[in-house]
Amino acid sequence: MYKKVSLLFLFILLKGGVIWAQVTPVTEQPVLNDRYVQIIKADIFRRVKRDSAGDLNILKGNVIMQQQNTLIYCDSAVQNVLLNQVETFGNIHINDNDSVHAYSQYMQYMGDTKVATLKKRVKLTDGKGVLTTEALEYNVGTNIGTYLNNGKVVNGESVLTSKEGIYYANTRDVFFQKKVKLVDPEYTMTTDTLRYNLNTEIANFLAPTIIKDERSTIKTRRGMYDLKKGNAIFTNRPEIRDSTQLVYADSIAYDKITGAGRATGNVEYRDSAQGIAMYAGATDFNNETKTVTSYSKPLLVLKQKEDSLFVTADTLHSAYLISDSSKVKNPADTIRYFTAFHHVKLFSDSLQSKCDSLFYSGIDSVFRFFAEPVIWTQGSQISGDTIFLATKNRKAEKILVNENAFTINRTAEGMFNQMKGNELTGQFIEGSIDFLRVKGNGENLYYLQDEDSAYEGVNYTMADAIVMRFANKELKRVTWFNSVTGTTYPIMQLPEDKKELRNFKWLESIRPKSVTEIWTDWNKIKKPLEDSVKITDEEKKPIKPISSSSKTSEIIPRKSSGDKVKKNIPGKSPIKKEN
Repeated sequence: MYKKVSLLFLFILLKGGVIWAQVTPVTEQPVLNDRYVQIIKADIFRRVKRDSAGDLNILKGNVIMQQQNTLIYCDSAVQNVLLNQVETFGNIHINDNDSVHAYSQYMQYMGDTKVATLKKRVKLTDGKGVLTTEALEYNVGTNIGTYLNNGKVVNGESVLTSKEGIYYANTRDVFFQKKVKLVDPEYTMTTDTLRYNLNTEIANFLAPTIIKDERSTIKTRRGMYDLKKGNAIFTNRPEIRDSTQLVYADSIAYDKITGAGRATGNVEYRDSAQGIAMYAGATDFNNETKTVTSYSKPLLVLKQKEDSLFVTADTLHSAYLISDSSKVKNPADTIRYFTAFHHVKLFSDSLQSKCDSLFYSGIDSVFRFFAEPVIWTQGSQISGDTIFLATKNRKAEKILVNENAFTINRTAEGMFNQMKGNELTGQFIEGSIDFLRVKGNGENLYYLQDEDSAYEGVNYTMADAIVMRFANKELKRVTWFNSVTGTTYPIMQLPEDKKELRNFKWLESIRPKSVTEIWTDWNKIKKPLEDSVKITDEEKKPIKPISSSSKTSEIIPRKSSGDKVKKNIPGKSPIKKEN
């Protein structure tokens, strides 16, 4: 129909001398019915009389037409009065109620449906955002514009492009679909389906989306992002990654300006520069300061090629420790520290522990155990008021126990060699105990063996200092120093009250036996998205119009962690060199 009208228009121009019905310019035409497109002005007006096909109005020069609150400007036009249709040419401008303006070089307008089909250098604007494309269908009645062959929306400094799109002038929402790309001075966003509001500058993701800036990459399948405020909510297993860090969870609330965020549901946090990973039900993090606080069954993993270290607690916190902030330009150049609060358990193949709070700093590589701490290594148990364990390459190297130090070594036959005192120090070689020494009110219960390793007696001794030396992970020798007093009992005559030193507690029942024991979800860890983001059949469905009453998503405020982390900046290592 449109092609026929266009050909007819050309024919009329060529043969105009024969069929022109009127030659006087039109300056105003009375409005007879709001249903019809009315002619307001034209330099040249001609009427072509036809029978059943309907009369044609031929308009040339500064043409102005109107339907209700919509004005149409163009260089020339052909109007079919019977069908209430208009075909316009050259410098077309639609003024829709002084709120939306559309421009093109060619347009077909259906007066009954109020649908305009614009082609060639199409532009649609509401005074703020500008949509440009080569072909656009705009419904004047509903104020909805649709393009199906590439379009671009410019809103301030943000530029959005896509193959298809729907623009809702009433709500200023735009639905973009197929090869969607948003370019902003600070980041680039690519997706397949996106809803964007020109007023609020809030983008809603409806398909796999990737957001990149100079420092980080965000992947998500669903969510929203407030471009003005920098706040975002990502769902359906999103991830945030930079050069050293990865946050991966069921959902993430994130402030891109400050770098602060909260991840919930199957959270995985990694710092590849420090070789750590943290898993939890919920985690607060900051990509700028590199801080992370995990709760709801958290697990910290200090990764190694062999014998990785696993820590669980009610709350786990980690951050970079800046010893001299004036000399540090990048927080990533500093060293991490870790704190764990309440019901702390530690497991590795060579070392296990239980306490109520723990602190570790990469500056001196010392673990500090507080509140009834206990350490197990091979067949030995060490306890006291406070335990400091120095490590090298994350293997035990030295130990210091302050106050009420007690060590128990269980033999293969189930005997308990025991030693206690005010203070205990020790040395490890390749993670295995070399010696343990107590000082101050030392007591020792030692099962004697003959050359054939048969038990022949028990020695109970008190001394100022006592040293237990080990070989091949077994106790081989005990040495006493200063004010030594003691008694040796035949193995069969050892009194019941001498079998255990005062405050003896063998705590094997609470010793962590495996990583799955201290963290039952270890085998259920979900892997990151990596580059496996694929569009589902549901996400491939064509975009559908939305009602004008729909609202954009709101920002969900992040809650602060219930546990306040105290600053604990260590000075010198509390463990002295053993002579």
